[in-house]
Parts: sequence; structure tokens; C-alpha cells
Amino acid sequence: MDRKLKNLIEHREKLFWSLQILGWFAYCAARTLNAYALGEKPEFIYAVMMGVIGGFWITIGMRHIFQFLRHSNLSSIALLVSTILCIGISSMLFSFVEVWSMNQLYDPDWTMQGLGFLYRTLYDTFVLMAWTGLYFVINYHFQLQQQKELYLAASAQAHQAQLKMLRYQLNPHFLFNTLNAISTLVLAKQSKEANNMLTKLSSFLRFSLVSQPMQKTTLEEEIYALSLYLDIEKIRFQERLKIVMNISEEAKSALIPSLLLQPLVENSIKYAINPKIEGGCITISAVIKNNKLKITLSDDGPGFTNIVHKEISQLSSGVGIANTRERLSKLYPDENSFDIISRETKGVTIKISIPCEYSADKKLDKSFAEIAQ
Repeated sequence: MDRKLKNLIEHREKLFWSLQILGWFAYCAARTLNAYALGEKPEFIYAVMMGVIGGFWITIGMRHIFQFLRHSNLSSIALLVSTILCIGISSMLFSFVEVWSMNQLYDPDWTMQGLGFLYRTLYDTFVLMAWTGLYFVINYHFQLQQQKELYLAASAQAHQAQLKMLRYQLNPHFLFNTLNAISTLVLAKQSKEANNMLTKLSSFLRFSLVSQPMQKTTLEEEIYALSLYLDIEKIRFQERLKIVMNISEEAKSALIPSLLLQPLVENSIKYAINPKIEGGCITISAVIKNNKLKITLSDDGPGFTNIVHKEISQLSSGVGIANTRERLSKLYPDENSFDIISRETKGVTIKISIPCEYSADKKLDKSFAEIAQ
């Protein structure tokens, strides 16, 4: 966003100088054509050009004065009075420059006094008022654009901060459970298993720290990260934990938010596998259908009885399901679905649907494939 603001300011400067040069060139052309229509001598153009040069630099000075006034925190009335005063003084100066130019470059005997000079001043006042009005209108437009960019930048930063909070809230929850398991293995003098679990934990945390909450990863990479987590849990549960993966080849390349599935699998282990002596099975499947990535995660645990979604979120420590739902709503507003189906004694099924997205390289490969067909 800082780069956009910089480009906006640069564009404003270029626009000012372009309009300044073009406007005074048009003024010079209009004055010259009017003089020729009235039968003035050709030398009149030199006096007009000198007056235009004077007007050009007078308005540059007015611009600096207006910039000072806009940043001086004056009241609206004080700003209006100061602007009118600046226009009046500048108009008189502009008129003196034009009269001097006519006298020096066109006709040494040419003079303008009284009502003639007043008319000249009023005409120049009108010109400078038009210049001032255009200046303030354009600057007001750019000021609104700048405020809009600042607002969008602040909103984006708040959005990213909230996503980080949601994502990183999961890691301490998982880390607490894993360290408890390692502590249990150490107390049981199962040093080999404890060391193996620490190695797996190190690999998982390395992957977790590298991935960013705002970035997306392929489903294949997400499954790899999930397998690191499941390897840790398998050390705890041994044969009690069974995992079935049904991921289509097309779905493997689709993009999803990093570490989206881990908290859902963690909930399944906590509420479906852990309570049962014989353990259980968790099934993860993913397919592409109607340009949507559809992910299904199910378990064969005891399920929930007459529990609405809000209460299900509370059962999951207020972290797993609630945070996943919140992340999806922020990353895919109005384009995602997150459904929980619970059947007593038959487990819980979570269905996720998000827009099917691919990385730039994958999109290019698909385009070539479509052309080849």
C-alpha cells in the first residue's frame, strides 16, 4: 500500500505540471487569436507570451501558498478568506505584469489606468479564480484517494493480524498436548519413542513457522504437513489411530490456506479416537467439482447428540472448528461453506467447499493442456 500511495503522489505531481503547462499554453493561444481577430499587430504575441510567463510563475507561487494554508490547520472561514486575499493580490500582480509587458514589448505609449486597469484586474481575477477552483477540486480528489488507500492499508493490516492470531493460536494448543505426551514417554523411560516424537515435532514446527497465515499452499503440501502431525500422534496412539486418504490427483495441486486441516484432525483425535479404547479411523478425501475444491473429513467416533454448530465449536476448546470457520470466512467471504454433520455413534463429518485455485505455474500448464486438446 505504501507503494500505491507513492505512485498516487507521483501521479498527482505529473498531472499538475501537465495541466499547468497545457492550461497556460491554451490561454496564450486564446489571447493571441482574439488579438488577431481584433486587428492587433503581430508583435502583440510577444507581450502576450511575457504575460503568460508571468501568470505561470504567479500560479506556481499561489500553489505553494495554498499548500501552506491546507497544512496550517486553519478554520474553514479563515482558509476561505486567505484564499480570496491570495487571489486578489495575485490578480493585481498579474495585471501589472501584463500592462508592463504591453508597454515594453508592444507599444511604449500604451497605458492602462482607471477603469481600464480595473477591467484588466477583474479579468485576471476570473482567470486565477478558475485556476484556483480547478486546483482545489483536483487536490480534493487526490486527498480522497489517499485517504481511501490509507484506509485500505489499515484494513489489510488488521485483516492480516487477525488471520495471524487465528492461525498461531492453534500451535500452542497442539504444542501443549505434544509436550505432555513426550513428558509421559520420558517418565515411562521410553527414550527412543520420546526422541522420535521430538524429531517429528521439530519437522512440523519448522514447516509451521515457514508457512504464513495469509499465504496459500497446495493441498499436497498441506497433506505433507498433516502427515508430520499424524506421525507424532501415531507415536501416542499406536495402532489405535488409523488414517485413510482419498485425494484426487487434480485436487493435490489446488491451493488452500496453510495448516487448515490440522486443527480439524486434532479435534477428531481428541473427541473420536481418544475416548474409545479400540481407537478409530479418520478419513480425509478431496475432489474438484464444479470449480470448487471439496474436502471431507470424517471419523467413526461417538459423534454429538442434538448439538448445534455453536456448541460444537465450544466443545473443541473454542479453537479448532471456530478458528477454521473464521479463517475461511475472511479468506473466502461468501464463497465458502463449512458444514458439520454429526450422527450419534457414527461419528462426525466435516465438509469444506472453497473456490478452486491454482498457482501461476499450474494455471499455465492447464492452459497449454487445453490448447493441445
